[in-house]
Amino acid sequence: MENLRIFLNGCNGHMGKVITGICSQTNGVQIVAGADIQTTPCAFPVYSVATDCKEDFDVIIDFSHVNSFASVLSLSESRSKPIVMCTTGLSEDNKKQLHLLSDKVAVFHSANMSLGISVLINLVKKAAEVLYPDFDVELLESHHNRKIDAPSGTALMIAEAINSAVSDDMEYVYDRHNDRHPREKSTIGIHSVRGGNIVGDHSVIFAGPEENIVISHNALTRDVFARGAVKAAQFISKLSPGLYNMNDLVM
Repeated sequence: MENLRIFLNGCNGHMGKVITGICSQTNGVQIVAGADIQTTPCAFPVYSVATDCKEDFDVIIDFSHVNSFASVLSLSESRSKPIVMCTTGLSEDNKKQLHLLSDKVAVFHSANMSLGISVLINLVKKAAEVLYPDFDVELLESHHNRKIDAPSGTALMIAEAINSAVSDDMEYVYDRHNDRHPREKSTIGIHSVRGGNIVGDHSVIFAGPEENIVISHNALTRDVFARGAVKAAQFISKLSPGLYNMNDLVM
């Protein structure tokens, strides 16, 4: 059986290097080319712009910066190749472009590639259905000091899941230092911590009048996200055009 040939956008970044290591230990997958603003040589050709790629490949994994979004989408569309979009901080316009691309190729999009986060999301949706509006909902996320976007894409994904479970009537509150009034029921407080080398921690607090429930996920290494990205690449490599996510992979 031939290897699944991967083009890795962001190959010289923190996650790109982890994915490269995971691929080297995984049977049936091979990175054949990549792109990064840092064109440090790897075991495969590295381009400064994704669309310059000359090699043939089967699927794209994008774990880079939103600045390279246009070039990697162009590569996917021009080559008619599926893409695993792991980059966070996408704008609403970027997400619309992904939806349009999914009419032509298989697109796997998730702000978090962890199986555990998928389980957490299912748990908090059920909790929200049972507990809201009697319980207040607060969300805390912590990441390393190099992370640019805040709140994290995962935090927003969790908030959207909770909101969808209660008829989308909740407002997100990111900063309360100017608020001089009691907390409003129909809000989700979202709080960000940046420091050190925290891989990624997310906790959802359901605070009630007589009891509190906390549902948490702590990523111990970046390997969990890399393995998820590779599994997603294997999953969508032969799928028809469409938009896929972690629920499609784990269900």
